[in-house]
Amino acid sequence: MKARDFSVLLGVISIIIMLVIPLPGWLLSILILINISLALIVILVSMNTTEPLQFSVFPSLLLLLTLFRLGLNVSTTRSILSEANAGGVVETFGTFVIGNNPLVGFVVFVILIIIQFLVITKGSERVSEVAARFTLDAMPGKQMSIDADLNAGMINEQQAKDRREKIEHEADFYGAMDGASKFVKGDAIAGIIIVLINIIFGLIIGVAQLGLSFNEAIDVYMRLTVGDGLVSQIPALLISTATGIVVTRVASDGNLSADVSKQLLRYPTLLYIAGGTIFLLGLTPINFLLTTVIAAVLIFSAFSLSRKSQEEAEPTQEQIDESDSEEMRLPENVVGLINMDPIEFEFGYGLIPLADSNQGGDLLDRVVMIRRQLAIELGLVIPVVRIRDNIQLNPNEYRLKIKGNEVTRGELLLDHYLAMSPGIDEDELDGIDTVEPAFGLPAKWITEEAKDDAEMSGYTVVDPPSVVSTHITELVKRYAHQLIGRQETQQLIDHLKEMNPILVEEVTPDPLSVGDVQKVLAKLLREQVSIKNLPVIFETLADFAKMTTDTDLLTEYVRQSLSAQITNEIVQGRPQLKVITVSGEVEKLIAEHIQQTEHGSYLAMDPDTQQRVVHSVAENVENMSLQEEMPVILCSPTIRMYFKQLLDRFYPHVVVLSYNEIEPTAEIQSIGVVKVA
Repeated sequence: MKARDFSVLLGVISIIIMLVIPLPGWLLSILILINISLALIVILVSMNTTEPLQFSVFPSLLLLLTLFRLGLNVSTTRSILSEANAGGVVETFGTFVIGNNPLVGFVVFVILIIIQFLVITKGSERVSEVAARFTLDAMPGKQMSIDADLNAGMINEQQAKDRREKIEHEADFYGAMDGASKFVKGDAIAGIIIVLINIIFGLIIGVAQLGLSFNEAIDVYMRLTVGDGLVSQIPALLISTATGIVVTRVASDGNLSADVSKQLLRYPTLLYIAGGTIFLLGLTPINFLLTTVIAAVLIFSAFSLSRKSQEEAEPTQEQIDESDSEEMRLPENVVGLINMDPIEFEFGYGLIPLADSNQGGDLLDRVVMIRRQLAIELGLVIPVVRIRDNIQLNPNEYRLKIKGNEVTRGELLLDHYLAMSPGIDEDELDGIDTVEPAFGLPAKWITEEAKDDAEMSGYTVVDPPSVVSTHITELVKRYAHQLIGRQETQQLIDHLKEMNPILVEEVTPDPLSVGDVQKVLAKLLREQVSIKNLPVIFETLADFAKMTTDTDLLTEYVRQSLSAQITNEIVQGRPQLKVITVSGEVEKLIAEHIQQTEHGSYLAMDPDTQQRVVHSVAENVENMSLQEEMPVILCSPTIRMYFKQLLDRFYPHVVVLSYNEIEPTAEIQSIGVVKVA
């Protein structure tokens, strides 16, 4: 346990001891001064917080300080009644206030108690009650506001979680303050009772037991009682004031002192009026010199504030000249620098002609065509591609970034062509060996003079702009699921709502939020399934969202509804679809290892069994590659999702389909079986 934590525990135990064991006068004086110091610290902290939650420990601290003060009251009362002595601090306070007239001192003390109990304590208690009630009443509306911002894409999941936690903490804080304010009220009442006890029983003890005269008893016990009351009521008054400050504090950018000075002196004209009014009061029998001095101070302050405001409103020529440099230091300009482009294409200075239209570059036009093509194929409006040069890259190097993360890097030779081999080894072509970046095929960079010979030999020859545009197209397809967020999903929903308003209303916002729909669309795009047919997707969601809101299951239902589209995309005009099937043994094995949790289901298979299944898949995929066939695995609908999850880490590009996703008219030929090797 840390020393700081141990000291707090020791302090609480000491308070309990104070209630039982008599304390000497010198120790009481030390504890009284500590009590006053703690009260000063609390009120200063409360004045320097910008919002109540910055002092969230205050309710518990208020209880401990109240207990400490009551413990001191018990100890001082014991000392006053038993020894007619409660330490130098109590004696000094009592002598200073009472002076030579005990009655006047007692009246001053009674006024202090009335202020403490009827004004500060009662007001703080009432404000705490109202704040707690209003905070609890406002919670549902605040929660709905957060959900609306989240669904609209204005905030992310973490920001929504933080805001919900803040609302919960506010409710807990004001509820605790409502209860803690009752301790303050009880402490004030206890102080009044203790004062009466000290006076009444002090007089009885002084006259009956100590043999003092009535006047001597009045002088001794009145002085000690008033002193004891002051050293306890002054900290209580500070704590009560701090309570009122905390519960009435409105969140702002500054502390209480800054807000008061800023807002109170915001209108200099009003200070002129106040100064004139005070001056006119001096024409009455009130002291003319005094009112004139105060009025002069107010008017001078108003003049100074007016002049300062005018100077701030009219900047000097020097300030105007420095505005450009100062503008870069403003927070809003700094914030603008953290904006992240969804898609960024950067290239070295050697590839500038690729994007410079004055040098014949047409990359910008090609990017426009890519966005149109992907909108038709995927049904997703791809964000604008930010194209810029980067001197940190090699002259002929380029890279593509998705959401700020680099996903690929390549190299182009602008004065060459990329020739891809037809698979015939007879013709040897001179060139620079490389790899075609989009599909990873072996290729060569050849000169323009060798272009005709390469085409005659059956090579596929592509110019550099086509190479990079194809690369961008394939990568954007691959990472399209990262490019669709809640804002993009809302745009698709709004577009669909123009033609099918009833369908949209049946799906969102109830039973599915925009975030749920976004997850389904992202899962489809992750496996290269187009979301262009939104009506069919929403029809399926409308049918099945009433039974489950699990986005994984909903995605499977949507895939089955898109079976015709998926079949056409896979078959692509071929007479037969050659596939790899999954054996019944493997399907049963996967089904037995599916774990159900409150957050969904997942495949929990031991590593050894996973390795054997993946090894079997690897053998079959290699055989299909040798036959120049696209690897497609066919399995039952119940395990498709989990089997795809298993293969994603090893073969993310292998297509996994269920029997329900293939049209009955498609001719299928099995050329391999996945078994437990």
